[in-house]
Amino acid sequence: MNDIQHYMRPGTLQLFTLPPLALYVHLPWCIRKCPYCDFNSHEMKPGELPEQRYLDALVADLEAALPLVWGRTIHSVFIGGGTPSLFSPQAIDRLLGDIRARLPLEPNCEITLEANPGTFEKDRFKAFRGAGVTRLSVGVQSFNDAHLKALGRVHDRVQALAAVEEAAASFDTFNLDIMYALPGQTLQDVEQDIQTALALNPPHISIYHLTIEPNTYFAKFPPVVPEDDMAYAMLDRITELTTAAGLERYEVSAYAKPGHRCAHNLNYWQFGDYLGIGAGAHSKLSFAHRIVRQVRFREPRLYMDNALAGQAVAQDEEVGRAELPFEFMLNALRLKDGFELSRFSERTGLAFTAIKQGLVEAEQKGLIERDLVSVKPTVRGFDFLSDLQAMFLAA
Repeated sequence: MNDIQHYMRPGTLQLFTLPPLALYVHLPWCIRKCPYCDFNSHEMKPGELPEQRYLDALVADLEAALPLVWGRTIHSVFIGGGTPSLFSPQAIDRLLGDIRARLPLEPNCEITLEANPGTFEKDRFKAFRGAGVTRLSVGVQSFNDAHLKALGRVHDRVQALAAVEEAAASFDTFNLDIMYALPGQTLQDVEQDIQTALALNPPHISIYHLTIEPNTYFAKFPPVVPEDDMAYAMLDRITELTTAAGLERYEVSAYAKPGHRCAHNLNYWQFGDYLGIGAGAHSKLSFAHRIVRQVRFREPRLYMDNALAGQAVAQDEEVGRAELPFEFMLNALRLKDGFELSRFSERTGLAFTAIKQGLVEAEQKGLIERDLVSVKPTVRGFDFLSDLQAMFLAA
């Protein structure tokens, strides 16, 4: 780990204010690796989790990182995985206590925990609430048993429904993860999944298109999935049904009732800062003259050994000036409301001219609307988001 002076030295950027800071904590284990999953997750039976050693490593990791974020308030905490709900409520209670002892959390800080119905026991969610978690994100993916089986999920429809009901009883706000364009899925199947989800009255739904990622089981043995045109029709139908139920699509894959947007994810999309601790976690940290990205050691045992020795960071590099416009736009254009032009300069330390050419081209193609204050994607821009984002790649 470089000492703080290394990050504070003069550089090519000039940031006058630092963006909001979030904390991400990665708990890397799950009961079974899903065939589509390319996250840093590792199979482990619940009784075999090295809970205390991993928590010790997280604390050591956090303490080593403190000088880089000294004096900054944490606006949100997200505990992701893997399947974080494999950890006991006592472990989560200890983790949040350790974090609060070392970092100032803003009042009413959003603290999200990812949970899966397959790791759910009655009253467990209530115990997570008691430990200080304020928001649960439940990885349902589908309410259809055949599709859950095709996705390799460890839960079934009945467990999914019970888990969501318990989440609703225990938390004021929660999220459901749903996937579409699944093997063998029809438009009618999608409607049924969304109607089942909406009947449970979730304040937030995240919707993901099943993508076949490299180095996954599905990449080696690809399932037959719906054609692109059918996938577009599915997404249109999802948007119609959620809108009718009072959920607004505020980001490409996120739908929320008023007051229930995910603060943690909004910070990513607005190019805020985040400190990531845990195996394979990523950080983006801003300083007066540079923006830095870090990655922790990926393999859990290697991570624990290194973190406990005060060396959790495997990679540490400055983001080049030429990469910043694309990195900013990759995130900001995912938001339906887009971004204020002043935020671009504030978050990147670059002048507006760095994106001017791309904005002119995108506007001519009907992919964005803009005025002197802000930029937002059009409906067409949302539909062709990756084409829009690519316009800001460094030449």
